Amino acid sequence: MRHYLQFSDLSASEYAYLFERAALIKRKFKAYEKHQPLVDRTLAMIFEKASTRTRVSFEAGMYQLGGSVVHLTTGDSQLGRSEPIEDSARVISRMVDLVMIRTYGQDKIVRFAEYSRVPVINGLTNEFHPCQILADIFTYIEHRGSIQGKTVAWVGDGNNMANTWLQAAELLGFTVHVSTPTGYEVDQAVAGIARGESFKVFDDPMQACADADLVTTDVWTSMGFETENEARKKAFAEWCVDADMMRVAKPDALFMHCLPAHRGEEVQADVIDGPQSVVWDEAENRLHVQKALMEFLLLGRLA
Repeated sequence: MRHYLQFSDLSASEYAYLFERAALIKRKFKAYEKHQPLVDRTLAMIFEKASTRTRVSFEAGMYQLGGSVVHLTTGDSQLGRSEPIEDSARVISRMVDLVMIRTYGQDKIVRFAEYSRVPVINGLTNEFHPCQILADIFTYIEHRGSIQGKTVAWVGDGNNMANTWLQAAELLGFTVHVSTPTGYEVDQAVAGIARGESFKVFDDPMQACADADLVTTDVWTSMGFETENEARKKAFAEWCVDADMMRVAKPDALFMHCLPAHRGEEVQADVIDGPQSVVWDEAENRLHVQKALMEFLLLGRLA
């Protein structure tokens, strides 16, 4: 049994398989061909953080794979309230085949997985967002080919997305240029990455974007940090991805954003709505890579 709690949980060869499998599953989806290897399997989705893309992509994906879905929120589950997480894991995992959790602290999902009898997937925590980076890299491969040896510019908060990009770079052989305001740096201890060839820090976001193959960002204030919103707006004022940043990147550089986006804050409208943006492909690809992931966790590699 395998869990998917952070990007480093799988190997480079397993990611190569997942990207090939996701491409096959997407082709079938576009051709209206049924692909239902998970008939009679059930996915439990547990949400402590609200979601649009995560819920729709996992729920639609599991139904398309032939399975069914149980949707739980903080209001109708006991996760971390009157019942210990360990007990919830023991009970829920006896009734379903797969669990996806979107919550705050990574410690919750780790504790749940420790006592679960079925695979557990991280749908997002404060520390990591592996399913999103899975979709982002798949999107890059679709548009530009292999990401190995390429440069990704991360502009903005040193958050769960940044942590996950660092793990992906070390594992898959590309470089991340990180630029964050002072006080919002990536915590290398959380990411589990020592700075080296895969991870370079820039005080100036323009320098981070220079010759990048991909420029990407996220909202300045992630869910759970709303009380810091005004302070963050001031601190991040120079970290808005604009046409000048895209101009210093490579001519065929792509722009990505995990969404939802705030035009005029972390990205200008002419960038996210411009010709280099692939955010809508990126959003759709959550569906396809997560279907490949669920299939892999339950059935292993398929011919």
